[in-house]
Amino acid sequence: MKTFSINDRVSLVPDKPFLIAGPCVLESDDVNMRVAEGVAELAEKYGFTYIFKASFDKANRTSLSSYRGSGMEEGLRRLRMIGERFNLPTLTDIHESWQALAAAEAVDILQIPAFLCRQTDLLLAAGKTGKAVNIKKAQFLSAADMANVIKKVESTGNEKIMLTERGTMFGYNNLVVDFRNVVDMGAFGYPVVMDATHSTQRPGSIGNASGGDPRYAPYLAQAAALCGASGFFFEVHPDPSCALSDATTMIRLDEFGAVLQKVRCAFDLARL
Repeated sequence: MKTFSINDRVSLVPDKPFLIAGPCVLESDDVNMRVAEGVAELAEKYGFTYIFKASFDKANRTSLSSYRGSGMEEGLRRLRMIGERFNLPTLTDIHESWQALAAAEAVDILQIPAFLCRQTDLLLAAGKTGKAVNIKKAQFLSAADMANVIKKVESTGNEKIMLTERGTMFGYNNLVVDFRNVVDMGAFGYPVVMDATHSTQRPGSIGNASGGDPRYAPYLAQAAALCGASGFFFEVHPDPSCALSDATTMIRLDEFGAVLQKVRCAFDLARL
């Protein structure tokens, strides 16, 4: 796995797992701060590098009425505040190429949503910022298909790339994880992330929103660790029933320590 810095304090290295976690979308300052502080403590306890994640805009919600976020200007201000207050690297999605420069001034990692991972202009704009780029593999692509996606970012001279597995469409309204994708994406030499919570989604299965079953997320993360993943993505919330986005796939903050302990054990076992 390639080693690279995501800011002047934090680097991703092969022998230490990293964690991308937060509420799906930025919520109140109270929720954002509780998650950032709580997960940071757990990450330190179990030996993970922690990256706080939240979206300033969820542009691909199932329904027009679904909550999207606080907007770009306010959202980036909140992300910058969280990073500075807790001394954490931060990550957020971008959906359009014009958002890349502004987001890069506020966060350490730009994330390309799965449905947009073939959008050339978006990938080039993210790469040109020089920031680390986390690319989620689309639910309709194989790991091998990511070769062309990677080349687009590499063409900008940026090799600070992360690749995320988040499930594959399994008929309608369901996802399945093919762990061969974790192994095959690892062959590109970049860090591979297992998005354990989004992979439990059942897209659009409850009409105006996506359903899901987060009880499977810890198992998916452990299996991915055994397949060579070094990054683990979880949506975490103090009270998932009140979450403003992806409430059906969240992990409760007060249950998250037990999850991380098991993932860390699987990560260490895979490297014996």
